[in-house]
Amino acid sequence: MAQLKNSPKESGASNSRVGPAPERAARLWSLFFVSPGIILSTLLHGAVSNILSVFDGTGRTQLKVARAWSRSLLWIVGVKVEAEGLERLQPGVPYVMVANHLSYMDTPVLLCNLPVEFRFLAKKGLFQIPFLGWHLHRAGHIPVPLGDPRASVKTLAKSAAMIRRRGISLMIFPEGGRSMDGELQPFIDGAAYLAIKAQVPIVPIALIGVREILAMGSGTFHRGLVRIRVGEPISTEGMLSHDRGKLTETARTRIAELLRG
Repeated sequence: MAQLKNSPKESGASNSRVGPAPERAARLWSLFFVSPGIILSTLLHGAVSNILSVFDGTGRTQLKVARAWSRSLLWIVGVKVEAEGLERLQPGVPYVMVANHLSYMDTPVLLCNLPVEFRFLAKKGLFQIPFLGWHLHRAGHIPVPLGDPRASVKTLAKSAAMIRRRGISLMIFPEGGRSMDGELQPFIDGAAYLAIKAQVPIVPIALIGVREILAMGSGTFHRGLVRIRVGEPISTEGMLSHDRGKLTETARTRIAELLRG
């Protein structure tokens, strides 16, 4: 699949540079305030989530705790979020939502701003991390074994059945991981396969400015503004599994358009 050529606006990143002195200050602020705050909040909310999961097997209570955790992280880091197109997400309607992936901060930004009940389809390795993995399992998020294509297809089929049965949306990062350079990468067609299998709309979502908050491979946080743009849901009615390539390209093109604004 050919990769679209992205301008800086399409990548969800800017070309701004931070001078040496402000960057040193940001590193110290990250080391002595942000990182300890995130660790403390994660441990606290993770413990609360795991305790409450004993009394709630649906994952809804854990989702509320996860959203509180997300709000705390955005406050600690100093992130403000502007969202466009949230009205396109109708309450009670299940979706497969796809977004570009730039940073570890993508997850809290999405969690505390999207007004629908959803779970993440995430790498299996994340479920093996203490506290985080326990929360992911108990909250109903779905692990995907990326190195095993046959197991991945089986997981997607089970996920489609869960969407139909429980009416819960799923969030997927179809690039397969965070972008190293901020450019929009080729999409894996698993999200399209899942949406077609479940016969639910696929929703393109663009994240802009998250890489400036925390770039991949960096431990330095920066305050800033993040924008979420939610596109029109793309119907999968009548589509079959062999249509997933075309649907994948359509979703990617829509996200590129949203990034351009």
